[in-house]
Amino acid sequence: MNPSTNPALALVLKSALLWSDMVKQADVQLSVHGISFSEFCILHQLATAPQQRLSRIELAKAVGLSASGITRLLQPMEKIQLVEKEQNARDARISLVKLSDGGLQIYQDALQSLGFFASQFMSPLTTKQLETLTDLLTRL
Repeated sequence: MNPSTNPALALVLKSALLWSDMVKQADVQLSVHGISFSEFCILHQLATAPQQRLSRIELAKAVGLSASGITRLLQPMEKIQLVEKEQNARDARISLVKLSDGGLQIYQDALQSLGFFASQFMSPLTTKQLETLTDLLTRL
């Protein structure tokens, strides 16, 4: 099947290349904060969660990773104290991931850098185009 005759396939392929390029560039911007884009996404989910904590399963789902994938990503983040492990008061079998004070500070600093990067990366689009694209992506 030729992508030029299948608009859905052409969009999937173009989106994959755009995503890859964006993540590489975001990683470069975030490296000054000592984190990757994937780590930023985890910090973002925790920073915006109630009481800045989520279960590992909730966090994995929020960032599109498997349970084992989130565990592998969280281990070094715990070692450098960006996040903390916390027991669930209602169910001892479930551990929560909590944003540390240091993690919150790095997140806030990185948020400024990533916000600037996002504005630059998306600069070819108008505000209306960005809103339309966001709406379209939300439907998928």
